[in-house]
Amino acid sequence: MKLLIRPAAEVAIKSKPVRRTQMRHLRQNIRKLLLQIDAGVVVEGTWDRVDVTVPDEPGLAGAVVDALMRIPGISNIQEIASFAFSSMDDIAAKTQAAFAAELAGKTFVVRARRQGNHDFRSIDLERHVGAVLLANSDARGVDLSKPEVTVRLDIDGNQCHLARRRYPGLGGYPLGSVEPVMTLISGGYDSSVAAYLMLRRGLRNHFLFFNLGGTAHEVGVRQVVHYLWERYGASHNAKFISVPFDGVVAEIMRSVNHRHWAVVLKREMLRAAAIVAEKNNVQALVKGDAVGQVSSQTLTNINVVDRACDLVVFRPLIAMDKGQIIDIATEIGTEAFARTMPEYCGVISQRPATRAKLTRVEADEAQMDASVLEQAIAEREECQVRDLLETISTPEDIELVQTPSVGDVIIDVRHPFEAERAPLVLTSNEVLQIPFYELGQHLQNLPTDGQYLLYCDRGTMSQLHAGHLKAQGYAHIRVYTPPR
Repeated sequence: MKLLIRPAAEVAIKSKPVRRTQMRHLRQNIRKLLLQIDAGVVVEGTWDRVDVTVPDEPGLAGAVVDALMRIPGISNIQEIASFAFSSMDDIAAKTQAAFAAELAGKTFVVRARRQGNHDFRSIDLERHVGAVLLANSDARGVDLSKPEVTVRLDIDGNQCHLARRRYPGLGGYPLGSVEPVMTLISGGYDSSVAAYLMLRRGLRNHFLFFNLGGTAHEVGVRQVVHYLWERYGASHNAKFISVPFDGVVAEIMRSVNHRHWAVVLKREMLRAAAIVAEKNNVQALVKGDAVGQVSSQTLTNINVVDRACDLVVFRPLIAMDKGQIIDIATEIGTEAFARTMPEYCGVISQRPATRAKLTRVEADEAQMDASVLEQAIAEREECQVRDLLETISTPEDIELVQTPSVGDVIIDVRHPFEAERAPLVLTSNEVLQIPFYELGQHLQNLPTDGQYLLYCDRGTMSQLHAGHLKAQGYAHIRVYTPPR
């Protein structure tokens, strides 16, 4: 199968040097990700397109298209048939054979693009092929403005590319073609959507987490970050950095007027983020703030918060409603994580200042012990996002089972996207689909006299959750690790 990939419109309108650079990034990203799926995939291209040839193997085409639809910088992906042509009649005959059945009862239009020297114009080809299709199919008619089917022809010299199916891309810029940023991530709706929007725009994300809720909070955030990176940014390495911030919170509550707690906490986070960003050669920070959503996100308080550091702070959600943010989270697959993520505010004021004065906030901060923040930064932990789930330690030793007993129930804890792509089917055991973020809710309703084996692709997430469940008293939980 052959696929024709068009870059996002904003890439296509760049000057030649910029466009060439961005297309090179796009080809490299596509090649790196698709070769992980199958070494036989061939990626080629020019200044305005990328051509992908996929080996004819069962299920491979679907996996390749799914990966391409999640790569930033792509406008659309077209499944094409390529052939050498001798005349417009030859093109019309092959187009008729490919589309006649699909056009039955529908309106259509023919769109043609040409490169090279020919004795016909693009509009001539469109009219000729359209007339043949109309006369030799059960199409309802031609509709130039809102057709139900668009027949696309791409002529390059003596080669004709006939588009069969068309899939939407993410748009934006190729990842790596814009400087990296550091996203302050909490695992909730806002920060995960903000990170996705920056990835889609071509900005490689490093992820900075301020730990206010202990190990349980960090485990949840690690899963969100790994999911986002694996699904939308895996063509480039990224870092996950965790800063223990409970000591900073305690110092704020000891030294600062309670009306300024939230604003000062955000300022301390920005101060720490700026230092960490500089050490990682990052020149911009990303936050998930939406104006007016909470007291620290009034325009006045955002202004006060941003004075804590010199780096530019991007807020891609600034004018979005919460409903819009949740809709995007649902679309990209992070809603389920955020819905079950505990909210760790760190500090809660009884009457928080909505229009804090910078001078008063700075006077409060002067009472704080600056070494507490320095110590928190020094104790940060860093790892590559690709290794994120491998570096989590479970609180209990977990038994791994390769061959389940007849009565064992397998619980597939993978994200629904993963389970749908590669379903787990066993002939002798019941398989329950319970995503890891719903385990706690469902386990208490399951019979306690059976043995349950958690399953995920690599065994990491299942062992992690089995360990935490065992620590909570669920003694009948083990992990299913089938032989590979």
